[in-house]
Amino acid sequence: MNTRTVRRARAGTTEASWVRWLLIGLALAFMLLFLVLPLAAVFAEALRKGFGAYLEGLREPDAWSAIQLTLLTAVIAVPLNLVFGVAAAWCIAKYEFRGKAFLTTLVDLPFSVSPVVAGLTYVLIFGANGWFGPWLAAHDIKIIFAVPGIVLATVFVTFPFIARELIPLMQAQGNDEEQAAIVLGATGWQTFWYVTLPNIKWGLLYGVILCNARAMGEFGAVSVVSGHIRGQTNTIPLHVEILYNEYQSVAAFAAASLLALLALVTLVIKSIAEWRSEQELKAAAGLPPERPAPTVATPAR
Repeated sequence: MNTRTVRRARAGTTEASWVRWLLIGLALAFMLLFLVLPLAAVFAEALRKGFGAYLEGLREPDAWSAIQLTLLTAVIAVPLNLVFGVAAAWCIAKYEFRGKAFLTTLVDLPFSVSPVVAGLTYVLIFGANGWFGPWLAAHDIKIIFAVPGIVLATVFVTFPFIARELIPLMQAQGNDEEQAAIVLGATGWQTFWYVTLPNIKWGLLYGVILCNARAMGEFGAVSVVSGHIRGQTNTIPLHVEILYNEYQSVAAFAAASLLALLALVTLVIKSIAEWRSEQELKAAAGLPPERPAPTVATPAR
């Protein structure tokens, strides 16, 4: 076996080295062109007139109102989806019942429905001329063009993230540990808190991070139900759109940089969560934390 064959065997591939380098180069060029450069352009444009102008764009009342509304929406939507997502994942992964496939389809529904269509649906239901519009108006309850409508739309579009992250994880883990805990006398809450939750904590964290990122960056559904009222119902993405349309590029990119920073933080926490989850799975399987790359012995000549 010659040296070139040994190198290919160690790399786990039979292609020539120039093919691998070409593929790596193409992947890196794609990431640079479509990910790194746009992200760098956001911060470059936001700081084009200096750090003072950057801070001024974030301090203006409309920008601060948009930041507060975005945080408020995420603070409400993410815990709701946390509860709903864990409950849905537990039900789908741990039990067999009639209608399970239909429930799984409902969980995936926001992935297949356009956010704009979801927003229009809420307008049809809660709008002034909608199904419940006259009753809401009679009781002076505002949902559309108000914070409740924004929260409802955000909850809808972000619902699948936690559930879809937990369902395959719970299905892979099975029910053995939960059944053992129940046999030993644990209550349902004790079983969940001390057995199930430690096994899914990193997947749950990953799902929460993705849910939060989508909640703060949602545009389509929120745009339909918000009414674009400056200082009242504009979230950060809507505020960025208005500023950009008014040719206030520095202020627009300053607000957009907050969402870019959120994306970077999400990426870092996601990587940490995936790494920790891998290490725990290896520990549970009795494998060392870091497995060395396989080597191929070269026969003596």
